[in-house]
Amino acid sequence: MPELNGKAILVTGAARRIGRAIALRLHQEGARVLIHYGTSEHEARKVSLECGGAPLYQAGLESVDAIRAMFAEIEAREGALYGVVNNAARFTRVPPLEITEEQWDFIHSVNLKAAFFCAQQAALLMRRGGGEGRIVNISSMGAFLAWPEHIHYCASKAGVVQMTRALAKALAPDISVNSVAPGVIPFEEAEDPRIAAMAAATPAGRPGTGAEIAEAVIYFLKATAFVTGQVLQVDGGLGLK
Repeated sequence: MPELNGKAILVTGAARRIGRAIALRLHQEGARVLIHYGTSEHEARKVSLECGGAPLYQAGLESVDAIRAMFAEIEAREGALYGVVNNAARFTRVPPLEITEEQWDFIHSVNLKAAFFCAQQAALLMRRGGGEGRIVNISSMGAFLAWPEHIHYCASKAGVVQMTRALAKALAPDISVNSVAPGVIPFEEAEDPRIAAMAAATPAGRPGTGAEIAEAVIYFLKATAFVTGQVLQVDGGLGLK
């Protein structure tokens, strides 16, 4: 399996939650972690310190121009890119008959559109740098389960799954594209009764952790490019019927 030591890997939304856990795990692997953040500058700087002074990249991912500018900066500063973890996402709760166009776009502009354009720009940079690369998209069990008050979110994450499969074909054989679908991974909302109920309904009998999602991401980043187009559900069995 390819090693990650010294390889530049961008993690979007790396300032908090799962993104932070992924960044820290990559640092343990010896990767050169590139930390993207949108508005959480203070938290991003703390993660940078935890990752040995990892470089920071700020961009509002709603804007394709901002995404292109970020990757141009990465190319100028790093010269090459081995991997990208499309982790940045938004999550809101809205009854389906009350969802507005603005609320729909708020979710999809980052969860799906930004994930695609980050993957596109990463692949272009990877090919300019020699062709080999790894793309890991963070989807969700919401792509597979019906969550009535999160329809816009579920739709965006289902889109990430199918985008992963299509990109895997488009970018083969040298660039692999895979996805990790987390189950219940609570942070500050761990005491929310709805979250607790979902965790209790999980066959594993508990919620998952950011570190467990990071382990799955590491697998795809280190795996041979023969592993591509796959979705790994890290959910404690939540999706079992």
